[in-house]
Amino acid sequence: MATVELRFSALPEHVRTARLVAAAVARRAGVDESVLDELRLAVGEACSRAVALHQRNGAGGAVRVALTEQEKRFLIEVADEAGPAHAAGAAEGGDPEDEDALGLAVITGLVEDVEVGNGSDGGVIRMSWPVSPVSVSV
Repeated sequence: MATVELRFSALPEHVRTARLVAAAVARRAGVDESVLDELRLAVGEACSRAVALHQRNGAGGAVRVALTEQEKRFLIEVADEAGPAHAAGAAEGGDPEDEDALGLAVITGLVEDVEVGNGSDGGVIRMSWPVSPVSVSV
């Protein structure tokens, strides 16, 4: 089981890099080409949500993206350090809560296997996709 971990400051300009890295690692892990666009979008939404939570709550720390190649699944975990009070998307105020709900709805629409929960320092979104068996040619 190989894992690539990316940590970045909670700034919007780093979300694009996270999307590109996730797509490249997913392609190498054997995720089907037909779902790479959805994967890229889901990672972008999850990272954008994490960045927004950091900025809205004035939290320091980093956004962590773990890309794990398992035998039959490719797992992506996006974790924020925005604090446990905001971990599961419970933002205060009208608009930020709507943005959280919309972002989570987009992710849920793009990814069949998604779990939103709490980590030690904030929220965690876990997503996974099946990988194609590697064909060995001799």
